[in-house]
Amino acid sequence: MSDPSETRHVVLLAHENMNVLDLTGPLQALHTANQCSPLAGGRLRYEITVASEQGGLVATSAGLQVMSVSLASLDDVAIDTLMAPGGCRGEVYEASAGLVAWVAARGQAVRRLCSICTGAFLLAAAGQLEGRRAATHWDWATRLSRLHPSVHVDADRIFVRDGNVWSSAGVTAGIDLTLALIEDDHGHRLAIEVARQLVVFVKRSGGQSQFSAPLSAQSSTGGDFAELHGWMAAHLHEDLRVEVLADWMNMSPRTFARVYRSRCGVTPAKAVETLRLEAARRLLESGTLPIKRVAALTGLSDEQTLRRAFLRVLGVAPADYRERFRSSAPMRPA
Repeated sequence: MSDPSETRHVVLLAHENMNVLDLTGPLQALHTANQCSPLAGGRLRYEITVASEQGGLVATSAGLQVMSVSLASLDDVAIDTLMAPGGCRGEVYEASAGLVAWVAARGQAVRRLCSICTGAFLLAAAGQLEGRRAATHWDWATRLSRLHPSVHVDADRIFVRDGNVWSSAGVTAGIDLTLALIEDDHGHRLAIEVARQLVVFVKRSGGQSQFSAPLSAQSSTGGDFAELHGWMAAHLHEDLRVEVLADWMNMSPRTFARVYRSRCGVTPAKAVETLRLEAARRLLESGTLPIKRVAALTGLSDEQTLRRAFLRVLGVAPADYRERFRSSAPMRPA
């Protein structure tokens, strides 16, 4: 392990059509760590380099151009942590043979190797994920498993650490991963301070399923069901049993339940629970209402029902969830 009192060199790999936030999220978190707590003599905790195969300007998928140095310029430079952002054009992730070969060679020598989002495909192509657990964006997890069957893909974790190889889920999860790297290097206190400055969770609750499942259900439907979802969201405190929803749709309960599950991929009861949990999360994050009142407003009947739902789906109790959100607020002066 490198000396924590020394500056660590982190290299972020840029490539055409990468996701802007896959690169800039980790970069900003590392830069903020430098600002929050420099080393003795004002030295930086992290030296950050953005590198691409040829160097120069690299266009992201959003059109923003990022300046980079060439991989060749790093031939004799020590690298502590190598990070591979994701992103691509279309439905197939493609990395150049030169970039894959470079990661295969340098990945063996760095202290820590990381990927963000579909950057896991680059590490896998370079043979760095053989037999390892890894995370990627939930919508790409199956493709990663099929293309690289030796990789044990975790489709739900925000980030995964397997030895010295770290991988994260989609886009913003790169910030979660970087905060974990900072904590691993310099302790929880600095990670908390960086999270406060970025106004994010230092440890996000739950996994990708809390985002992917509701969004998938909503995006796969339209027309009358989209209107139904809007009505459900506005009446969460009311009776939303299948019979009530079916009546709103002018369908029999049996037909409604069958059609809804076929089109949305979940049962009506699961959809109602998801909407209620989302509403409860927002209330816990944005206010100081008693948890009992939050449960009543969102149709979860009582505090114990709310607690059981949070623990089952998010893996955290409502009170702890609220506290984690509050920990992202700026510190008050002493």
